[in-house]
Amino acid sequence: MNSSVNTQYDLSMVALSFLFAIIGSFVALTAASRVAQRNGRQSKTQVVTVGLALGGIGIWSMHFVGMLALNMDVGSSYSMLETFVSLAVVVVASSASVSFAARSPENLGRLVSAGFMLGMSVVVMHYLGMFGLKFEGFIRWDYWVVLLSMAIAVLAATAALWLTFHTPTVGRRVAAALVMGAAVSAMHDTGMSAAEFVCTTENRTAIPQGTGYVSAFRLPLLVIAVTTMLLVLLALDQAFHSLRQRLTGGVRAVTR
Repeated sequence: MNSSVNTQYDLSMVALSFLFAIIGSFVALTAASRVAQRNGRQSKTQVVTVGLALGGIGIWSMHFVGMLALNMDVGSSYSMLETFVSLAVVVVASSASVSFAARSPENLGRLVSAGFMLGMSVVVMHYLGMFGLKFEGFIRWDYWVVLLSMAIAVLAATAALWLTFHTPTVGRRVAAALVMGAAVSAMHDTGMSAAEFVCTTENRTAIPQGTGYVSAFRLPLLVIAVTTMLLVLLALDQAFHSLRQRLTGGVRAVTR
């Protein structure tokens, strides 16, 4: 017998997901400003940093912390296949789209194309992550709202890329990170509102089991572990970048 799943949201987790979106966006903005080098080439390290920061923390971690905010009155688990594939998709797409746009950031056509690619990767990540949510039932979708979430993702991604190359000062980057964080969160919330969860079993507390499934109770540890690892990698990258700049500056001063 089908019955609707009762859902509630933990506002503290919603706020935390928004914070992750802002942090990831700010680091990505800072790294993106260093993508183009003086010799006309791109810094591959900074391109990867953008992907990890924006895709890994600003989008993926934000999404799954947002999922942790969802409380349902049914047992649930997550498939690690969809979970980690969604992470890979959005990290690679974030790096590729910023690299593509950075070749000619004043070219509107290139910027829009890169924004579409980035926005659609966010859509794929979100709905693939939703597909990875397992419970005894199914999700009924409002496809008009799904389309709205796709439009928000593409517009937000395009705006984010424009901001990426037009925020030279720290103050502007903070403001841009707030805008980007709000846009990513808006896409997530819109996508979640498109879903109606329907339970198809009388044993509502049954937790789906399967190869690579992780109980929803253990998901916070996984998300925290992955996010911490990404933050450590980003912190080390930025520390090494600052050290390289100082060493380069010192060498130039000596050779003059």
